[in-house]
Amino acid sequence: MTKDLFARHRAVLPDWLALYYEDPLEITHGEGRHVWDAAGNRYLDFFGGILTTMTAHALPEVTKAVAEQAGRIVHSSTLYLNRPMVELAERVAQLSGIPDARVFFTTSGTEANDTALLLATAHRRSNAILAMRNSYHGRSFSAVGITGNRGWSPTSLTPLQTLYVHGGVRSRGPYAHLDDRGFIDACVADLEDLLGHTRAPAALIAEPVQGVGGFTSPPDGLYAAFREVLRDRGILWISDEVQTGWGRTGEHFWGWQAHAGSGPPDIVTFAKGIGNGMSIGGVVARAEIMNCLDANSISTFGGTQITMAAGLANLAHILEHDLQGNARRVGGLLIERLRAVAAQVPHVREVRGRGLMIGVELTRPGTDEAAPEAASTVLEEARAGGLLVGKGGGHDTSVLRIAPPMSLTVAEAEEGAAILERALRSI
Repeated sequence: MTKDLFARHRAVLPDWLALYYEDPLEITHGEGRHVWDAAGNRYLDFFGGILTTMTAHALPEVTKAVAEQAGRIVHSSTLYLNRPMVELAERVAQLSGIPDARVFFTTSGTEANDTALLLATAHRRSNAILAMRNSYHGRSFSAVGITGNRGWSPTSLTPLQTLYVHGGVRSRGPYAHLDDRGFIDACVADLEDLLGHTRAPAALIAEPVQGVGGFTSPPDGLYAAFREVLRDRGILWISDEVQTGWGRTGEHFWGWQAHAGSGPPDIVTFAKGIGNGMSIGGVVARAEIMNCLDANSISTFGGTQITMAAGLANLAHILEHDLQGNARRVGGLLIERLRAVAAQVPHVREVRGRGLMIGVELTRPGTDEAAPEAASTVLEEARAGGLLVGKGGGHDTSVLRIAPPMSLTVAEAEEGAAILERALRSI
């Protein structure tokens, strides 16, 4: 049955729509931190539909909220008052840390970043954008235009002038040999030099932890130091929290809070986990920025009642059960366990991450040369052992991406680490 479905997939969907595994997997249902395939095999899920099933599969509170809302009304558009949308916007605005915040809901992280770029360029009357090397911000025309990762950028055509900045990757590049203070100073000097050769851009967009780029991040405080340079020139700071928001990094509710020394961002984008699988994205911005558009704008599906009901229930569960604290505790244990394994596996260059957002970078032993074939081997072996993980990285996709639901237990973390250890040793 799966082979037949695969053949039908290949016949009707684009060739560039990637599938994991030599024998692609059809997931039929899930519960908690586990999913099952069409053959009845059970897997511990350490990728959560690309960090999107953030709380748990079939979370009763979310399932109930969606079913009850579906029994009333599913959708009406933003042309009518929408109580669940207003209620979720109030909660997100309060949690954002942005003063006088306004919230606009979209259907995806791509659309959220696209909206943030529209706001920033309209507000600043500039089409120039600063972005980080190794970054990823979505698959729309404008989001691809600012993505600093060749593997996810299929065209050089773009409506924006994009200038790429150092700093998103701590352990590679010309400043990797410096200590954290020296690294930040060098990146700030590079930014100042870059800005000396161009008109002031509209904004800097940056992921606090680069997701598709392999869960890389700069030293804490880098974006606060950037913020000082940007503020002097009126340049906005957009924090792309599509993968880092809602407590996943453990230490903070938002990734930008590791760089809060110069205040909050001007704009925050979010998506993925807030809906626990329902299609929600959004933008938070200061009122003067959000309200700068001088033409009509609506969203047909952004903020639709059924997704807002899911978001409200999911956010309440995250806060009431302190899943941020769980991500910090269980994620810390998992990182240490994987680092102990990595010390005995020559292919592992680095285990890095924060909370339940962990990257295992694989290279050819004794070199910094990427080993995508090793990553593929581990992906297959982990699946055979009953564990699903992801891949990423800006250097030929040789980073294993580990991002389980934030309700992961210590026992499940140990189980997953043991399976991953066997898979790594099989290279």
